[in-house]
Amino acid sequence: MSNWYSIFPKNPLLSISAWIFFCFVPLYFVFRTTSTLIISIAVAVLVVYIICFRFSYSTNNGLVYMCLALEMVINAVMTVLFGYIYFAFFTAFFIGNIRHTIGFYIMYGLHIAMTVGSIIGGFFIETELFIKEIPFIVIVIFGVILGPFYLYSANKRDKLQGQLATANERISELSVYEERQRIARDLHDTLGQKLSMVGLKSDLAIRLVKKDQDAAIEELRDIRQTASIALKEVREMVSNMKAVKLQDELLHVQQILTAANIKMTIESNSEFHQIPTIIGNTLSMCLKEVINNVVRHSKATECTITIIQKADVIQLTVLDNGIGISSMKIKPSSNGLNGMKERVEFVNGELEISEQNGTLVKIIVPNVIMYQKEDSRRD
Repeated sequence: MSNWYSIFPKNPLLSISAWIFFCFVPLYFVFRTTSTLIISIAVAVLVVYIICFRFSYSTNNGLVYMCLALEMVINAVMTVLFGYIYFAFFTAFFIGNIRHTIGFYIMYGLHIAMTVGSIIGGFFIETELFIKEIPFIVIVIFGVILGPFYLYSANKRDKLQGQLATANERISELSVYEERQRIARDLHDTLGQKLSMVGLKSDLAIRLVKKDQDAAIEELRDIRQTASIALKEVREMVSNMKAVKLQDELLHVQQILTAANIKMTIESNSEFHQIPTIIGNTLSMCLKEVINNVVRHSKATECTITIIQKADVIQLTVLDNGIGISSMKIKPSSNGLNGMKERVEFVNGELEISEQNGTLVKIIVPNVIMYQKEDSRRD
């Protein structure tokens, strides 16, 4: 809640002015009487009301409703005896600060009933006085009816804005975390592939250095070229997060498998046109990781890559004739496997790894753009 004296939360000066006008100026009507007892009672009731109103802001339990009930009684008594209806204005704005929905509507209804009832009763007792104050009565009644909803809506809006700000902050934190995870996966997939190729060619160059120096030099040149490509890709990822095309990745994979003396077969029913960027990037990165594991762990001599593009999904399968996933030295919690799983799940795809005279990796992802076009045709 705002400060107890804050009727208009964004304008403290206007709130103080309202307090002065509605609390002290109306005492003019009380001081017109010659009875010291009545004046004393009116002043005492004013002090009690302010204390009770202030105390309402310092409690967070059922005492709030007791204080409100007492304020309503004071307002009704002062209205009937002196035409002093202005306390209803402050009570109405306090009711607007109640956060509990049921409590708000109960106190709101009671306050309207008691205010209107006391005004009607006052017309019968002090008819002349109430007729003179009709403009002020109308203002107060409008304040009693509209004021609580104004503050209730404002508080609810502020609460929602606070929750929205918290949610946005949390989303920002998750976005930063997800971006770090994505960069880590990209670096692992990209550098892992290239470093594997460097390792293979280094071993080959070591074996050739005494047998065929020209061939060894050629392998070293390939190593240098591969290192340059890896450095270039890392820079591009960090600076621009370059999207990887599936066609280009197939060429890179072919180079790796050829260097590892693994026969490669590609089966496809498509030219890979109109594949969404995120889907193409996901398939490319997953293909990198799978081929990297084939070269490093499978001991395979043949590898078949099959890509089937349908209207609604794209299916990528990689089958090797190696020792099988269960015999490979790959931990289930490895960064590579987790990275593939996270990438595929991110685009609502499916990943399946099984043994079939080697290792079979099957990835199925939605072909988003083509699927939307098919939907539009049916509509």
